[in-house]
Amino acid sequence: MFNSSQPPVHSDSPQEGKFAAVSNDLAEGGYEAYLKQYKNAERPDQDIRIEGEAFSLTQGEPFEVKEQFEGLSGAAVITPESGTISWDVPITETGLYNIRIHYYPIEGKSSSIERSFAINQKTPFKGADSLLFDRVWGNREAEVKRDDRGNDLRPRQVEKPVWQSSVFADSEGFYEEPYSFYLEKGNQNLSLTALREPMAIDYIELFQDQKVKSYSEVKQDYEVKGLQPVTEPYMEVQAEAASAKSSPTLYPLSDHSSPTVVPYHVSSIRINTIGGVNWKLPGQWIEWQVNAPEDGLYQIALKEKQDQLRGVYANRSLTIDGEYPFKEMKQIRFNYSPSWKMNVLGGEEPYLFHLTKGTHTLRLTVTLGDIAPLVRTIQSSVLTLNEMYRNILAITSNNPDKFRDYQLEKRIPDMTKVFREQADIIRSVGNYLEQATGERSDKVSILYSMVTQLEDMVKNPGTVAKRLTSFKTNVGGLGTWILTVLEQPLTLDSLIVSAPGKKLPRAQATFFQKLKHELGAFTASYTADYDSIGNVAKKQKSITVWISTGRDQAQVMKSMIDDTFTPDTNISVSLRLVPPNILLPATLAGEGPDVAMQIGEDLPVNYAMRKAAADLSGFADFKEVASRFRDSALTPYKYNGNVYGLPEQQIFPMLFYRKDILQELGLEPPKTWQDVYNVVSVLQRHNLEFYLPLEDTLNNATLVPNAAFTMLLYQNGGHLYTDDQKQSALDSEISMAEFNKWTQFYTNYKFPVKADFPNRFRTGEMPIGIADYTIYNSLTVMAPEIRNLWEFTLVPGTPQADGTVDHSVASHTTGVMLLENAKDKNSSWEFMKWWTDKATQVQYGREMEGLMGAAARYPTANIEALEELPWPVKDYINLESQWQWVKGNPQVPGGYFTGRHLDNAFRKVVNGNVNPREALSDYLIYINDEIQIKRKEFKLPY
Repeated sequence: MFNSSQPPVHSDSPQEGKFAAVSNDLAEGGYEAYLKQYKNAERPDQDIRIEGEAFSLTQGEPFEVKEQFEGLSGAAVITPESGTISWDVPITETGLYNIRIHYYPIEGKSSSIERSFAINQKTPFKGADSLLFDRVWGNREAEVKRDDRGNDLRPRQVEKPVWQSSVFADSEGFYEEPYSFYLEKGNQNLSLTALREPMAIDYIELFQDQKVKSYSEVKQDYEVKGLQPVTEPYMEVQAEAASAKSSPTLYPLSDHSSPTVVPYHVSSIRINTIGGVNWKLPGQWIEWQVNAPEDGLYQIALKEKQDQLRGVYANRSLTIDGEYPFKEMKQIRFNYSPSWKMNVLGGEEPYLFHLTKGTHTLRLTVTLGDIAPLVRTIQSSVLTLNEMYRNILAITSNNPDKFRDYQLEKRIPDMTKVFREQADIIRSVGNYLEQATGERSDKVSILYSMVTQLEDMVKNPGTVAKRLTSFKTNVGGLGTWILTVLEQPLTLDSLIVSAPGKKLPRAQATFFQKLKHELGAFTASYTADYDSIGNVAKKQKSITVWISTGRDQAQVMKSMIDDTFTPDTNISVSLRLVPPNILLPATLAGEGPDVAMQIGEDLPVNYAMRKAAADLSGFADFKEVASRFRDSALTPYKYNGNVYGLPEQQIFPMLFYRKDILQELGLEPPKTWQDVYNVVSVLQRHNLEFYLPLEDTLNNATLVPNAAFTMLLYQNGGHLYTDDQKQSALDSEISMAEFNKWTQFYTNYKFPVKADFPNRFRTGEMPIGIADYTIYNSLTVMAPEIRNLWEFTLVPGTPQADGTVDHSVASHTTGVMLLENAKDKNSSWEFMKWWTDKATQVQYGREMEGLMGAAARYPTANIEALEELPWPVKDYINLESQWQWVKGNPQVPGGYFTGRHLDNAFRKVVNGNVNPREALSDYLIYINDEIQIKRKEFKLPY
């Protein structure tokens, strides 16, 4: 058992079993193992500077040397977003060195710069293969603007690049100190490989990170130097007036929770805080400028609110002018509090900070602090327990016979030992958190649930097989715990740098302030218009646009409209947030919008059949606008030779696979469907599964044709409908054969009909599967424990007669539609052109990712815009390769029956053991009847 007063550090124990080698390799390749290997190495007290332009070799895209680049006195090397650059460095003393880089972030795709570092062409440890370097962001305007209803508009975030220095450190925040690298005496080759974004490099420096003094030592230095506390100065900096930040997500916010927040208004939006849930990821920082009127010792207070993490605490580190004032500022703890607090650093005996007269930069950075070893411990436990789960699964399958004794403790000799060790480790983490926070919350209850189950399974190993589902759920809970604890949100209202003992403003509202606030807010709820976003249309030309996704999306869009569209075109836009089901009745009543956005791909053609959607192909510049998209994206909007909508998003499937598990099983990602059969046979021997997409049938009425079936159909030259669109083409021999092949995956190969692919992909029981490429974003954010262990690539294809392989897939889209009864169609068309333009789509995509993080990466249908979004180069190349094969599903009158009855036929085969050909033929009658009925209704030839 660990001493509960110190955060536990986990040491991996060797495991037996089929999958054990995988995590052992990972553990051996980790930074802890690397440090342990060189724990006795010297730390030479010398700095070695390597000029960027003195490189020995480059590979890939051209690297350029520039003199006086962006104000630099010497030369710098411009490194593109792909390729490798190497330097030969003479090392005079063997030992461990820290490394820092002086760089300039060149304009790219607005994401962090990512590089892989190698010594003599070999990555020294996991973590060095993904080093992140920040960009610098700030408000575009110094002053906050207001709309014509008196609401503050959120300041746009723009990049403000500067030359900056950054150490090579863990990008996930698991290790507080900079990475140390072991270099032997002699000539060593150091190289950086670009993974994302361009940067200019001035120099790289090998150095020794200096130990920071404790406050008691710094206090003695104050006394020796004769420094005295100041008596009068008082500087209050509004937190939203930050001078710089590391991410565009760290924009100022509006807080209505208390009348003490400055500035305040009872009903109108006021930009008055910063941080919140956007400021939560390790490494994110915000800076403020403070002007000290005189030399001396000051205290620092933060008006803050940490109302998100109960049972854990948020951490920040503070640097002044790039240096830690003393050791205690490496981790400042912010405990849970539902209301605003005035937090004086140091508490009742405030820390004193030496500031010279003049301007100083205060930077607060998210750090995990002493939570980092806890997270590393649980992360290692998750990997270990997931391996054990797969070892058990290989014997019992995922549906064990509850009456059978599998004798797991004999067949997996280390099972109970692993469970016992992990129970002790996880309990120690729970104990530490409980003591540190003084409460037992939901954050530790997840840990104790796992401990209880593990200990019970040690006592009763015969029950393990029966409890496999709850075991998997609890391990998944540990993965969620990691995510929760990694996030360290904190909201700031102001920073106060003042003389010690100065009276500080009240953080919490008085009873009468609260009463006045609540009464005012209640009254305003009857008068304020919460549906209209931003400025109300007043200009001569105006259009009404409806959006039905969410307020965040609408706010971003309205801000962009007011910034670029309205000033450039003199067309005012009334943007309204409406529920999706309002559009049809409003249009029928003649009260609909001019333009409807972010709608399903079935709506434009359905409205067109009823003469409610306008034909876009009649506009003179339509062809030029249509060239922004692939033909596949426009297919669902075509009807009778006309086009009734423009695509906004286009989403299509790709093949996801776990590199670690496939490698352990000796498998490669399948390139053809024959390869899939070969992979499935190996997976099933270990009771692992392959995932094919199957839509949830809760809303059977709007089902689209199944993605796996259309994949097989299109790869073999099949179609959903005949060329004249008068009937279904699913009665062809190709369709029948592919329908049979599709259902066989579930009847013969027993693929699961329902599965939570992202979670089962995390645990490894479904190490390969086909899913929409947007799952990439979710996995990046939601599954940190398998980072760098998975990839995505082209879906399996069908070999053709000429030897090529067809990788066709069907996409689904969302679109924007011009209504037939629009009052000003030309102005509406201008808006649609602006909205689907590359620059607008890139800006919107970046803003949404800035607002909600990488999980909200925008799947734009604009070809050039997708390339500009912050995808790692390797992943974008895979994405682009699959996009070449995408096809669109056409929309026909009555076409909604196709997906619905295709699913019915599938269920009849899988659940009812009906012959596939007979089942599909039976339902084809319904599909063709509906198409004919609708063609008659719309007076079309049938």
